[in-house]
Amino acid sequence: MSRPLVISDCDEVLLHMIAHFKAWLEEGQGVTFNLVGNNFANAMRWQETGEPVGERDIWRLLGGFFDTEMHRQDPIEGAINGINTLAESADVVILTNLNDERQQRRAEQLAAYGVHARVFTNQGPKGPALKAIVDEYAPSRAVFIDDLAQHHQSVAEIVPGVRRLHLCGEPMLAPHINCAHEAGHAHARIDTWAEALPWLLDQLHNHDQEEDA
Repeated sequence: MSRPLVISDCDEVLLHMIAHFKAWLEEGQGVTFNLVGNNFANAMRWQETGEPVGERDIWRLLGGFFDTEMHRQDPIEGAINGINTLAESADVVILTNLNDERQQRRAEQLAAYGVHARVFTNQGPKGPALKAIVDEYAPSRAVFIDDLAQHHQSVAEIVPGVRRLHLCGEPMLAPHINCAHEAGHAHARIDTWAEALPWLLDQLHNHDQEEDA
């Protein structure tokens, strides 16, 4: 009989990212990062001029961070215990939006914190990649965890049978992002692992629950 499956994002779900990215930008990249609202692009401005950082430089800086600064990232409170508790009774994989050449580095980064899970890299909306994972594993139940509303929308449209938890463990980001639960694309919004873990275990193992949309 197939096992349940957990498909989890990494950044801001398992590991802090944006706080370390901000520190790195302001320490040596000549960029300030001040998030107002949920416009990530407008948060980045050149320190010398106050002008917004252009899209090409945003991607260059993000790439530079993941190429050289992943060692800065530390776990979200409760995330390592939470994901490993889920792994005791379910298959766990990581679906992370990084370029494919960074897949091994992400796997090693998580393993150093005690998370030994298969890592899938992806670019763009996560629905198609998640469908391929679900097709491969053919789980008895599946739960998707991510911090960004657009990925929940993508999964809801392409693999609607997957249960979806919107979780953002970064206090700098959580108040500003769109809520997938409010939009109807996630089954719940919970931003701490202490509260999320019981919900996740219930979704994976309570076979009498009502299968709502």
